[in-house]
Amino acid sequence: MPTMPFSVVWSQGHAYVLEGHGRPRWVGLDSRRRPQALTSDDMRRRGWSHRPAR
Repeated sequence: MPTMPFSVVWSQGHAYVLEGHGRPRWVGLDSRRRPQALTSDDMRRRGWSHRPAR
């Protein structure tokens, strides 16, 4: 997983931004456009990339 603050990755068609220090979390919107915060472990389970899927 990227470790730089404010990194952006894509997971399941949605963009997530890395926020925080100490216990960072990935913040984005779910499929219903509701805010969602995920841990790095959650992101590993879901899969991610640096680019949106085509």
